[in-house]
Amino acid sequence: MGATLSNLTEGANGSANGPGLGDIPESCVACVFMYLTPPEICNLARLNRAFRGAASSDAVWESKLPYNYQNLLDFLPFERYQDLSKKNIFALLSRPIPLDDGNKEVWVDRVTGGVCMSISAKALSITGIEDRRYWNWIPTEESRFHVVAFLQQIWWFEVDGSVKFPFPPGVYTLSFRLHLGRFFKRLGRRTCSFEHTYGWDIKPVRFELSTSDGQQAACKCCLDEFEKDDANGNHKRGCWIEYKVGEFAVHDSEDATEVRFSMKQIDCTHSKGGLCVDSVFIFPSNLRERKKVLK
Repeated sequence: MGATLSNLTEGANGSANGPGLGDIPESCVACVFMYLTPPEICNLARLNRAFRGAASSDAVWESKLPYNYQNLLDFLPFERYQDLSKKNIFALLSRPIPLDDGNKEVWVDRVTGGVCMSISAKALSITGIEDRRYWNWIPTEESRFHVVAFLQQIWWFEVDGSVKFPFPPGVYTLSFRLHLGRFFKRLGRRTCSFEHTYGWDIKPVRFELSTSDGQQAACKCCLDEFEKDDANGNHKRGCWIEYKVGEFAVHDSEDATEVRFSMKQIDCTHSKGGLCVDSVFIFPSNLRERKKVLK
């Protein structure tokens, strides 16, 4: 079978067995590449010269870029992309672009070409964040922003945020990335302390989102439940969990979409503590579905 594949890739110039992949016109290969993912294109580019040429075609990579990718480029200095091919522009945008003094990041997913965003806890409005009796900032490599907000204790828990951004048309999911318990390293190993983790199993936290064009979503969830969590295969304590707030749709990329979101537990009949707030994620909903299929 290996010899047969070798013959196919050689084509008429190197094989006596008739036409092979090397004889396919580069324009035809480029048409096929339109239906493949960027990783698949890069793998096939190794086969022969025609495939390598098609894999560098601007037309191919234009189809992989977001509809309004120029809006993303506008966040970068012009000299960083002025002479780049579409392939290299895709590679540039697939790396995080810092916004808002580094408290937000936006990037293009390497497989789907969808636009993703992450918003640091530093960019959120957190009740009591200035008072060290209630909150502390913890430096950590477990966050893409290298810092998380840790709640020691509070009665009124409220975290709010908003973002205005020209998302390409599509359906997006918004989620909070949270962690119950304070984590640290001991003798080079990760460990967690739950000594001051309490109050999250009494009443649920309410998550909400709304958009500038009137879309709304809301859900409730107890953060501290000791039964098994189906989505993660483990208990909710001691691991990072993305809590889905809801979805919103973008129909027109000409105008920026404003999204407002929050998480609240304002029942003052009990205090709560021991929660780490890392960030908020916004990403295409089909990206989440794709990850489920791969699992």
